[in-house]
Amino acid sequence: MKSYSIGVIGIGKITQDQHLPVIAKDPRFRLAGLVSQRGLQQPDVPTFRTPAELYAALPDLDAVAICTPPSVRHAIAREALDAGKHVLLEKPPAPTMAEMNDLTSYAAARGKVIFATWHSQYNAAVDEAKKRLAGKKIRSLHIEWKEDVRRWHPGQEWIWDAGNFGVFDPGINALSIFTKIMPAPAFVKSADLVYPANRDTPIAASLVLTSLACENAASRLTAEFDWRQEGDQSWNINVATGDGVALRLTHGGSKLLVDGALTVEAPMAEYEGIYRHFAELLDAGRGAMDAAPFQLVADAFLVGRRTTTEAFVW
Repeated sequence: MKSYSIGVIGIGKITQDQHLPVIAKDPRFRLAGLVSQRGLQQPDVPTFRTPAELYAALPDLDAVAICTPPSVRHAIAREALDAGKHVLLEKPPAPTMAEMNDLTSYAAARGKVIFATWHSQYNAAVDEAKKRLAGKKIRSLHIEWKEDVRRWHPGQEWIWDAGNFGVFDPGINALSIFTKIMPAPAFVKSADLVYPANRDTPIAASLVLTSLACENAASRLTAEFDWRQEGDQSWNINVATGDGVALRLTHGGSKLLVDGALTVEAPMAEYEGIYRHFAELLDAGRGAMDAAPFQLVADAFLVGRRTTTEAFVW
């Protein structure tokens, strides 16, 4: 099977924790170069300060993974497509739906693969939950996605800037599972967004959702996101169907309980799944830009009521 040379643009925590080690063990990819404004390096791999330098030095490069903050990805992705490269986008793919839609059409016009990754969708229990919910009516659903921003984004000031999502940076992971497992489209009805007094993105959010798959008008679909949880982290989705089945996805989608019985438990291998799927897309010459999770976040901001809480300091 063909292998692909790939460059990685943006060498932050997620790149070092996930992208680089996963690429290193995937026989379908060969890490050919890095782009780091800070000059971060990997053994035996050249580092460049700008994408333009990468493309000039490695004209035969097949693809790039763009792992910068989302607010700057649009221009970087267009530059990559102009250079004839296929593009993998770390989530969320862009700061706005308009930019995501533009990248989708821009890649198609150039015959290049572009892939918006939603890493939480690649846990084994998510696929099993989707199968079990197919054709079902949903009586209730609750998302609990609560974690500690200091643990997962230590000192990352950019995450609080407008356009960089705040608590929806992890929250969109839950919504990506939600949109994948739901048997019909879903919509945001209302949202309460809690902003620290000194920040431009929310630290917590509560959503009320609805779906064409709801059993009836009394069906209740809700989500709670919070970045202030210390200790054990909560990444859970509970679903009750109209015919009385109870599903519980836990550990970010790596465990599934059905009516209380453990049905799926697998190690988290999200980024392995991402790169496996990217190789399949490259083989087929087909892009994949799933906008559904992003649309729900955008709609939450559109309909959300803002409240203010105490200032956040690291």
